[in-house]
Amino acid sequence: MKLSFWGAAQQVTGSMYLLELEDGYRILIDCGADMERSKTKDADQKEPEPKFTTGFFPFEASSINVVLLTHAHIDHSGNLPMLYREGYEGQILGTESTGALTALLLKDSAMLNQKKLNALGSGKRRKNPKRQDEKLRTSAKDLYFERQVQQTMENYVPLAFDRKFKISDTASITLIPAGHLLGAAHIVMEVVENGVRKSICFSGDIGRKNYPLLTDPMPVPQVDYLVCESTYGHRFHTDTQTPEAALADVIQRTCIDIPGRLIIPTFSVGRTQALLYSLNKLYNDFNFEPIKVFSDSALGMASTKVYQKYVRVLNKEAREFNEENESLFDFQNLQYVESEQGSRMISTHSEPCIIISSSGMISGGRVEQHVAANISNPYATILIIGYCAEGTLGWRLMNGKKTLRIGKTDEQVLCNVERIDVFSGHADQTGLLDFVKQQDPAKLKQIFLIHGEVEGMNTFKELLENHSYKNIELPAKGQVYDL
Repeated sequence: MKLSFWGAAQQVTGSMYLLELEDGYRILIDCGADMERSKTKDADQKEPEPKFTTGFFPFEASSINVVLLTHAHIDHSGNLPMLYREGYEGQILGTESTGALTALLLKDSAMLNQKKLNALGSGKRRKNPKRQDEKLRTSAKDLYFERQVQQTMENYVPLAFDRKFKISDTASITLIPAGHLLGAAHIVMEVVENGVRKSICFSGDIGRKNYPLLTDPMPVPQVDYLVCESTYGHRFHTDTQTPEAALADVIQRTCIDIPGRLIIPTFSVGRTQALLYSLNKLYNDFNFEPIKVFSDSALGMASTKVYQKYVRVLNKEAREFNEENESLFDFQNLQYVESEQGSRMISTHSEPCIIISSSGMISGGRVEQHVAANISNPYATILIIGYCAEGTLGWRLMNGKKTLRIGKTDEQVLCNVERIDVFSGHADQTGLLDFVKQQDPAKLKQIFLIHGEVEGMNTFKELLENHSYKNIELPAKGQVYDL
């Protein structure tokens, strides 16, 4: 069988891997959006992208027999509708809760795509209408809309964890809980070719132990080949407090000791639910003084309902808390904000409050208006709780910039900026090593490190070599391996 790497190869986003069996059966593992395509590069510095077709993908979408999805995050699921747009007619296999979250994320992306297209079409057409029409057509080629999302989800087939499922005459898969996000899975595949049994594991994103709501990543059986993410291959989580203790410390200093407001940029799916659950525990279990909390994201609200619906697959602590309190997330002084008008009205709230809003890197989303309204307020605190890519507003705040341009205005940074990492959903270097060490170095034929920055991948590769692992590859985009 042949394994091709078409995304998250020596970069973090865009997970997409093609496994071709000897009998011609073609399996696509993840079909994620490449979030790094939007990075600005000089024309002569663009990296060549291997392409075999004139379509959106470097392969014929119609030639794929089945798609396997590790989890719902957009860098793993975000191009599924484009696959159908390009001619794919098969099924997508993943867990039931992954399907529910994927539907929300893809619908949200389709809505944003439609807004983008509408904005291009409604511009001033008098200057150069021909050029604008061409730009409109070019943009539409790389976008999907509600119809493609509907087609995608109609072909989604939910599978249970820990049950072997036959996907072809020669191949079967088992989904193993990975932590990281509701429904996230390691995919373990067994293939029989010419009487020889081969096995391969696609790690997906590996969660961390004792994370709010989620089960710990479960052990993976011995395999021949391991495709392993390396997002935190050279980083360690530094906070040793529980999420509740970390939040209590920040809230006490920023909203109680002084009458201030706390703004927490976060992602709508996964991180928002961990935050709300931890706040609920803080107020219910520790009798902490309730502070007004605004959860300002329509997608966050919808995702929270999905988490509540699938409480049965969450960890034991969450299930017991839900049974005792009849809800994971609802607590005194929590207000969900759905409309953009309601979001703008938060600025008129004069008492201490907590504002939870997306996006986590402060790169788009409603959180930008909250940061803009409070960046020069010495009684406001912006709490960064996750990774911020270089160049984003969150990254610039963390790096101590004293003046920031938001929109068309330069704003002086007078607010406080803090950071905690207890809500990071990725295993750090120690967690990644623990995951790989489930495999016997003498039996593991090859390791492929993906979904990471090159520096971190090289660091993690050296660490694995020091633990007797061999044949460790850092595949480039388009690289093909015979297994």
